[in-house]
Amino acid sequence: MRREPDFFGDQELVLVFVARRLKHALAVEKILDGAAVDYAVETAPYQSGLLFRTTKIGAFFYVMPQEEGRTRTILLERRYKPYDAGPSR
Repeated sequence: MRREPDFFGDQELVLVFVARRLKHALAVEKILDGAAVDYAVETAPYQSGLLFRTTKIGAFFYVMPQEEGRTRTILLERRYKPYDAGPSR
């Protein structure tokens, strides 16, 4: 279920999905609600494009660390690619 950030208290949340389109954000909300996953959504800018960089606004989905694996599996089963931060430095 979608929760306000204060619901999670001081717990650090994990970014699991970035929706670049409203249609995808609404679909992911429906999927997570149906799976009874507690999540927070925040809109924030992101960079797009290789040669011509543009700044756009996306919906960033966060979950508690203990829900990360299950949430990523749920998204993959529904053919949504979870956020991947890439290799750590």
